[in-house]
Amino acid sequence: MFGKIGTTELLVILCIAVLIFGPKKLPQLGRAIGQTIGNFKRSSKKAEEEETPEEKEA
Repeated sequence: MFGKIGTTELLVILCIAVLIFGPKKLPQLGRAIGQTIGNFKRSSKKAEEEETPEEKEA
């Protein structure tokens, strides 16, 4: 899911996020990012389902 990002890199990113946004805003930020990713996945899945057979062949 994260590609080649390891545990150390994730911890560094988390530390930077805490420094930038503060610990009180991280749950809100995480929730917003999760909702955005979910909306994107739903939209892309819906777009794939709406493709016509001609579009799939191309």
